[in-house]
Amino acid sequence: MVGKKVIITGVPGVGKTTVVNEALKKLKGEGIEYQSLNFGTFMFEVAKNDKVVENRDQMRTLDRAVQKRLQQRAGQAIAQVSGNVLIDTHASVKTSKGYLAGLPEWVLREIMPDIIVLVETDDDQILMRRLTDETRIRDKEGSRSIGEHQQFNRSIAAAYATLTGCTIKIITNPDFLLERASSELAEVLR
Repeated sequence: MVGKKVIITGVPGVGKTTVVNEALKKLKGEGIEYQSLNFGTFMFEVAKNDKVVENRDQMRTLDRAVQKRLQQRAGQAIAQVSGNVLIDTHASVKTSKGYLAGLPEWVLREIMPDIIVLVETDDDQILMRRLTDETRIRDKEGSRSIGEHQQFNRSIAAAYATLTGCTIKIITNPDFLLERASSELAEVLR
């Protein structure tokens, strides 16, 4: 079965996974099924099997050549999944040496998404979410740096769309308005 391939992305702490989970609940009630995949999980499983990392947060500190190899293998695995697929990932990864494309050309050509969804919100809200999330080890950065990262994600998503011919949708996920953001995503996925 040929299905829709949707990439959903946003900076760490924006709440994209929460928006995805709520949207998929709505769609399931309507009989619309999506397989939700996490690109980082695919990469992490490969890295763990290769004994390259112990925890997921170490992924962004890996050597560029190692990250590239992990991305390739994850992209190839995801490309084999059939039906409606939602791929939760990062458009870019902030490293000590600059931004790294989360979905480089060789990964995009494997996946060939129909649409890229960017989840965004106010930089200060993201900062507060990161500071209160005890489940992850986050880099220390201020709201200005978060804003720069969100802007870079818009730019790189445009480049991704140029390579694949897909569309881009921006969904805002402000505090206390999860219902609105998840409904907007569910509409895109229908």
